[in-house]
Amino acid sequence: MIPKTSSNNGERVLLLACGALAREILAVTEANGLDHLDLQCLPAIYHNHPEKIEPAVREAVGKYRDSYTKIFVVYADCGTGGLLQATCAELGVEMLDGPHCYSFFEGNAAFAAKEEMTAFYLTDFLVRQFDAFVWEPLGFAKYPDRADTLRDMYFGHYTKLVYQAQIDDPELTAKAKDCAARLGLAFERRFTGYGDLENSLVSI
Repeated sequence: MIPKTSSNNGERVLLLACGALAREILAVTEANGLDHLDLQCLPAIYHNHPEKIEPAVREAVGKYRDSYTKIFVVYADCGTGGLLQATCAELGVEMLDGPHCYSFFEGNAAFAAKEEMTAFYLTDFLVRQFDAFVWEPLGFAKYPDRADTLRDMYFGHYTKLVYQAQIDDPELTAKAKDCAARLGLAFERRFTGYGDLENSLVSI
Protein backbone atom coordinates (compact mmCIF):
# COMPACT_ATOMS: atom_id res chain seq x y z
CA MET A 1 0.00 0.00 0.00
CA ILE A 2 1.27 3.45 -0.90
CA PRO A 3 -0.59 6.01 1.24
CA LYS A 4 -1.04 9.57 0.03
CA THR A 5 -2.51 12.65 1.67
CA SER A 6 -5.89 13.45 0.16
CA SER A 7 -6.45 16.89 -1.39
CA ASN A 8 -9.73 15.97 -3.13
CA ASN A 9 -12.16 17.45 -0.58
CA GLY A 10 -11.26 14.71 1.85
CA GLU A 11 -12.25 11.94 -0.54
CA ARG A 12 -9.93 8.94 -0.57
CA VAL A 13 -10.03 6.59 -3.52
CA LEU A 14 -8.40 3.17 -3.64
CA LEU A 15 -6.93 1.99 -6.91
CA LEU A 16 -7.15 -1.80 -6.84
CA ALA A 17 -4.74 -2.68 -9.60
CA CYS A 18 -2.83 -5.30 -11.50
CA GLY A 19 0.73 -5.39 -10.21
CA ALA A 20 1.96 -5.19 -13.81
CA LEU A 21 0.66 -1.60 -13.88
CA ALA A 22 2.17 -0.37 -10.61
CA ARG A 23 5.07 1.60 -12.12
CA GLU A 24 2.80 3.26 -14.69
CA ILE A 25 0.08 4.11 -12.17
CA LEU A 26 2.59 5.75 -9.86
CA ALA A 27 4.04 7.75 -12.76
CA VAL A 28 0.57 9.00 -13.74
CA THR A 29 -0.53 9.87 -10.20
CA GLU A 30 2.70 11.70 -9.41
CA ALA A 31 2.78 13.61 -12.71
CA ASN A 32 -0.82 14.75 -12.31
CA GLY A 33 -0.81 15.44 -8.57
CA LEU A 34 -3.47 12.81 -7.88
CA ASP A 35 -2.73 12.67 -4.18
CA HIS A 36 -6.24 11.51 -3.29
CA LEU A 37 -5.52 8.11 -4.85
CA ASP A 38 -4.04 5.21 -2.91
CA LEU A 39 -2.67 2.12 -4.63
CA GLN A 40 -3.08 -1.55 -3.73
CA CYS A 41 -1.82 -4.10 -6.22
CA LEU A 42 -2.75 -7.71 -6.80
CA PRO A 43 0.00 -10.09 -8.01
CA ALA A 44 1.25 -9.27 -11.50
CA ILE A 45 1.44 -12.97 -12.36
CA TYR A 46 -2.36 -12.98 -12.58
CA HIS A 47 -1.67 -11.61 -16.06
CA ASN A 48 -0.95 -15.25 -16.92
CA HIS A 49 -3.80 -16.62 -14.78
CA PRO A 50 -6.94 -14.56 -15.51
CA GLU A 51 -9.12 -17.03 -13.64
CA LYS A 52 -7.59 -15.67 -10.42
CA ILE A 53 -8.42 -12.03 -11.08
CA GLU A 54 -12.15 -11.92 -10.34
CA PRO A 55 -12.05 -13.75 -6.97
CA ALA A 56 -9.04 -11.70 -5.87
CA VAL A 57 -10.77 -8.44 -6.79
CA ARG A 58 -13.95 -9.53 -5.01
CA GLU A 59 -12.01 -10.35 -1.85
CA ALA A 60 -10.01 -7.11 -1.94
CA VAL A 61 -13.10 -4.93 -2.45
CA GLY A 62 -14.66 -6.56 0.59
CA LYS A 63 -11.51 -5.98 2.59
CA TYR A 64 -11.03 -2.29 1.75
CA ARG A 65 -14.55 -1.03 1.06
CA ASP A 66 -15.13 0.52 4.49
CA SER A 67 -11.83 2.42 4.40
CA TYR A 68 -12.44 4.37 1.19
CA THR A 69 -15.01 6.66 -0.34
CA LYS A 70 -14.58 4.88 -3.66
CA ILE A 71 -12.73 1.91 -5.14
CA PHE A 72 -11.60 1.92 -8.76
CA VAL A 73 -10.46 -1.39 -10.26
CA VAL A 74 -7.47 -0.86 -12.54
CA TYR A 75 -8.02 -3.92 -14.69
CA ALA A 76 -9.66 -4.20 -18.07
CA ASP A 77 -11.41 -7.48 -18.88
CA CYS A 78 -7.99 -9.14 -19.01
CA GLY A 79 -9.19 -12.56 -20.12
CA THR A 80 -12.00 -12.94 -17.58
CA GLY A 81 -14.65 -13.28 -20.28
CA GLY A 82 -16.81 -10.50 -18.86
CA LEU A 83 -16.81 -11.98 -15.36
CA LEU A 84 -14.80 -9.14 -13.84
CA GLN A 85 -17.12 -6.53 -15.32
CA ALA A 86 -20.15 -8.37 -13.94
CA THR A 87 -18.55 -8.60 -10.50
CA CYS A 88 -17.62 -4.92 -10.46
CA ALA A 89 -21.19 -4.02 -11.41
CA GLU A 90 -22.50 -6.28 -8.65
CA LEU A 91 -20.14 -4.71 -6.09
CA GLY A 92 -20.83 -1.16 -7.28
CA VAL A 93 -17.24 -0.33 -8.24
CA GLU A 94 -15.89 1.08 -11.49
CA MET A 95 -13.17 -0.46 -13.64
CA LEU A 96 -11.10 0.39 -16.69
CA ASP A 97 -12.71 0.15 -20.11
CA GLY A 98 -11.26 -2.19 -22.71
CA PRO A 99 -10.39 -5.82 -23.29
CA HIS A 100 -6.81 -5.70 -21.96
CA CYS A 101 -3.83 -3.46 -21.22
CA TYR A 102 -2.60 -3.50 -24.82
CA SER A 103 -5.86 -1.84 -25.82
CA PHE A 104 -6.07 0.86 -23.17
CA PHE A 105 -2.38 1.79 -23.48
CA GLU A 106 -2.82 2.39 -27.20
CA GLY A 107 -6.24 3.92 -26.67
CA ASN A 108 -9.25 1.63 -26.91
CA ALA A 109 -10.69 3.25 -30.04
CA ALA A 110 -7.35 3.30 -31.87
CA PHE A 111 -6.57 -0.27 -30.90
CA ALA A 112 -9.95 -1.58 -32.05
CA ALA A 113 -9.64 0.25 -35.37
CA LYS A 114 -6.37 -1.53 -36.21
CA GLU A 115 -7.89 -5.03 -35.98
CA GLU A 116 -4.43 -6.59 -35.73
CA MET A 117 -4.99 -10.32 -35.50
CA THR A 118 -1.38 -11.38 -36.06
CA ALA A 119 0.44 -9.04 -33.65
CA PHE A 120 1.95 -10.15 -30.34
CA TYR A 121 2.13 -7.25 -27.89
CA LEU A 122 4.54 -6.33 -25.16
CA THR A 123 4.34 -3.38 -22.75
CA ASP A 124 7.25 -1.91 -20.77
CA PHE A 125 6.46 -4.31 -17.93
CA LEU A 126 6.36 -7.36 -20.19
CA VAL A 127 9.61 -6.39 -21.88
CA ARG A 128 11.26 -6.19 -18.47
CA GLN A 129 9.68 -9.47 -17.39
CA PHE A 130 9.79 -11.30 -20.72
CA ASP A 131 11.63 -14.34 -19.42
CA ALA A 132 9.42 -14.73 -16.34
CA PHE A 133 6.10 -14.10 -18.10
CA VAL A 134 6.69 -15.51 -21.60
CA TRP A 135 9.91 -17.44 -22.19
CA GLU A 136 9.88 -19.65 -19.10
CA PRO A 137 6.12 -20.37 -18.80
CA LEU A 138 6.00 -21.48 -22.44
CA GLY A 139 8.88 -23.93 -21.94
CA PHE A 140 11.60 -22.25 -24.01
CA ALA A 141 14.06 -22.22 -21.11
CA LYS A 142 13.32 -25.80 -20.07
CA TYR A 143 13.39 -27.27 -23.57
CA PRO A 144 15.92 -25.26 -25.59
CA ASP A 145 16.28 -28.14 -28.05
CA ARG A 146 12.59 -27.77 -28.91
CA ALA A 147 12.65 -23.99 -29.36
CA ASP A 148 11.67 -24.11 -33.04
CA THR A 149 8.76 -26.44 -32.36
CA LEU A 150 7.55 -24.29 -29.46
CA ARG A 151 7.82 -21.14 -31.56
CA ASP A 152 5.73 -22.72 -34.29
CA MET A 153 3.20 -23.97 -31.73
CA TYR A 154 2.72 -20.70 -29.85
CA PHE A 155 3.67 -18.02 -32.36
CA GLY A 156 3.17 -19.59 -35.77
CA HIS A 157 0.12 -17.41 -36.49
CA TYR A 158 1.84 -14.17 -35.46
CA THR A 159 3.74 -12.03 -37.95
CA LYS A 160 5.16 -9.28 -35.73
CA LEU A 161 5.89 -8.24 -32.17
CA VAL A 162 4.53 -4.80 -31.31
CA TYR A 163 6.28 -3.08 -28.43
CA GLN A 164 3.93 -0.51 -26.88
CA ALA A 165 6.36 1.80 -25.11
CA GLN A 166 5.07 3.74 -22.13
CA ILE A 167 8.38 5.55 -21.67
CA ASP A 168 11.17 6.42 -24.09
CA ASP A 169 13.95 4.09 -22.93
CA PRO A 170 16.55 2.91 -25.49
CA GLU A 171 17.51 -0.05 -23.30
CA LEU A 172 13.92 -1.30 -23.18
CA THR A 173 13.63 -0.85 -26.94
CA ALA A 174 16.77 -2.89 -27.48
CA LYS A 175 15.46 -5.61 -25.19
CA ALA A 176 12.11 -5.61 -27.01
CA LYS A 177 13.93 -6.06 -30.34
CA ASP A 178 15.74 -9.03 -28.83
CA CYS A 179 12.42 -10.50 -27.68
CA ALA A 180 11.11 -10.26 -31.23
CA ALA A 181 14.24 -11.94 -32.59
CA ARG A 182 13.94 -14.76 -30.07
CA LEU A 183 10.37 -15.38 -31.18
CA GLY A 184 11.23 -15.08 -34.88
CA LEU A 185 8.89 -12.13 -35.39
CA ALA A 186 9.21 -8.79 -37.14
CA PHE A 187 9.56 -5.86 -34.74
CA GLU A 188 7.51 -2.68 -34.42
CA ARG A 189 7.74 -0.06 -31.70
CA ARG A 190 4.88 2.30 -30.88
CA PHE A 191 5.21 5.01 -28.29
CA THR A 192 1.82 4.97 -26.56
CA GLY A 193 2.57 6.72 -23.31
CA TYR A 194 -0.11 5.82 -20.77
CA GLY A 195 -3.07 6.14 -23.13
CA ASP A 196 -6.51 5.58 -21.65
CA LEU A 197 -4.97 4.52 -18.34
CA GLU A 198 -3.95 8.13 -17.72
CA ASN A 199 -7.26 9.47 -18.99
CA SER A 200 -9.17 7.19 -16.62
CA LEU A 201 -7.10 7.96 -13.54
CA VAL A 202 -7.20 11.72 -14.09
CA SER A 203 -10.99 11.61 -14.31
CA ILE A 204 -11.46 9.87 -10.93
